Amino acid sequence: MQHRGEIIRKVVLDSGYSITKLAERLAVSRRTVYNYFENPKVPMDTILEIGKIIGYDFRKDIKDLKGFGSGIQNTEDAEGAYSVTYWKDRYYQLLEEHKELLSEIARKKTKPRRRGNK
Repeated sequence: MQHRGEIIRKVVLDSGYSITKLAERLAVSRRTVYNYFENPKVPMDTILEIGKIIGYDFRKDIKDLKGFGSGIQNTEDAEGAYSVTYWKDRYYQLLEEHKELLSEIARKKTKPRRRGNK
């Protein structure tokens, strides 16, 4: 059986994401985060939430997560609604995509048009 906590610890530490910041985003204490690292059976929803926060898909490392959709984007909270952090992150992602599209449109408008020779 895989030790989920050890996998989470390695990924979090390798990501460089601050334990303090992770604890804040999870709304738990730093001690609780370290307890996750020691726990071989961290709950799936906790693993998915950590993955969503640090931008990592744990499905490739934890076999039991294989059937859990996209891992990062399909995580739902206990009430069945997507978490606030998911929507905030999604909003920022869409703003960036919108900005890129507007820049592309602006570039196309500023290109001089060539007219055929008559």
